[in-house]
Amino acid sequence: MHNLKDLRKNFDVFKKKILTRNIKIDLNEILLLDEKHRKLIQEKETLEKNKKDISKSKDKSQFEKSKELSLKIEKLSIDQALIKRKLDNIMSLIPNVPLDEVPIGDDEKFNKEIEKKGNIKTFDFKPKPHHELGDNLKMMDFDLASITTGSRFVFLRDKIALLERALINFMIDIHTINNGYREISPPLFASEDTMFGTGQLPKFENDQFEIKLDDKNDRKFLIPTAEVILTNIVREKILNHQDLPMRLVAATPCFRKEAGSYGKDTKGMIRQHQFYKVELVSIVENHKCSDELERMTDCATMILDKLKLPYRKVILCTGDMGFSAEKTYDIEVWLPSENKYREISSCSSCGSFQARRMKSRYKDKNNETFFTGTLNGSGLAIGRTLIAILENYQTNNGDILVPEILKPYMNNLQKISAN
Repeated sequence: MHNLKDLRKNFDVFKKKILTRNIKIDLNEILLLDEKHRKLIQEKETLEKNKKDISKSKDKSQFEKSKELSLKIEKLSIDQALIKRKLDNIMSLIPNVPLDEVPIGDDEKFNKEIEKKGNIKTFDFKPKPHHELGDNLKMMDFDLASITTGSRFVFLRDKIALLERALINFMIDIHTINNGYREISPPLFASEDTMFGTGQLPKFENDQFEIKLDDKNDRKFLIPTAEVILTNIVREKILNHQDLPMRLVAATPCFRKEAGSYGKDTKGMIRQHQFYKVELVSIVENHKCSDELERMTDCATMILDKLKLPYRKVILCTGDMGFSAEKTYDIEVWLPSENKYREISSCSSCGSFQARRMKSRYKDKNNETFFTGTLNGSGLAIGRTLIAILENYQTNNGDILVPEILKPYMNNLQKISAN
C-alpha cells in the first residue's frame, strides 16, 4: 500500500516507476479522487465548526440553520465515504514501486542472470523426466490422484514420500541451526484481512482457495504460501527495534488455483494445486531490507549447494516481479530432462509496502515510529527440489542416488530403486 501524501508530492516519479509494472490503472484518477476527498473533508469541517458555534451561542433562532447544517454534514459524510472507498480500492490494486537497480522490462525475457553455480552433469544416456522416473519406480501416481481429487495433484509413495519428508526436515534444520531462523508451525487458514495484508487480496482472489463457511462475512482462505501467515504475525503491532530482525521459517502445504496457468506444465509436479514449501520470512528495520535480501537469498542457495544441485540466480525485471515486491531474486535449478533452469525459489524484499497494509510498525533507538520492512523467500519449494534430485541423481537403470547430505534423514539409504 502506498502513502497518498508521498505519492502526491512525487507523483511524476511514482507514475513513471509504477508504469514499468505493467498495470492497467488510470493513475491520474487517484489525484482527482484525492482532491475531491480532501475538499469534502474541508467543507465538512467548516460546517461542523459553524454548527459548533451555533450550539455555543445558544441562540434558539438559529435552530433551523443548525438542522440544515446537520443534514449537509450527513450528506458530505456519505459522499466522502464513497470517494474514500473508491480511492482505497484503486490504491489496493497498485503494486509496489521497484527499486532503482531492478531492470525495466515487460516479462521474463528482461530478467538478468547474476551468477551460475554447480556442475551440470553429463549423462551417457537420455535423462528421463521426473514423472517418468517416479512412475517407473511405482512411487508417483498422478492417475490415482485425478480419480480421488482431480488434476494437478499427486500421490507419493514409499521412498519418494520419504524423500519429501527428508527434504523438509533437512531444510528446517539448516535454516534453524545454521541460518538463525525460528521455526513456526502456523495455521493453514488465513482471514480476509490477513490475505489483504500481504497483497494476495483483492487483486489475486481468483488464485485463492476460499473455504465455504456458514457465515459468509467470515471469509477464510487456504494459505497460498506460509509468507501470508508468518508476515502477519506482526500485523497491527508496534515493535521495538531491539526485537528486530525477526527471522521465521515454516514448512507447510500451500494451496493455489494456478488460475492463469491453463495448459502450462500439465505433466508432473512442476505446477500443482497443493505442494509443500519451506518459507523464510524476515521482519526488519525498513532501511535494512537490501542487506537482508542478500542474506536470505544466500540462505536459500545454501540448500542447493549442500545438495550439490546446479542452479543460477536471476534478478527479476519490473514486469515479472510479484505484486508486493520492490526487488526479487529468483533461484533456478537445472533440470536435465528439459535442458534448462527452472524456478525453485523466489526471494523478495517488500520494503514497507506490506507493513502499511498490515499496520506493522517499530520504534527506533530515538523512539521514532516507522513501518517495518518485510521480506519473504522459498527456502526451498519441496516438490521442485524433489524433482531436481530425481532428475540430477538418476542412473541409467532408473534408480535415484540419494545425495550424501540427505542420507542421515533417509535411514542411510544409498539409492531409491524399485527393488
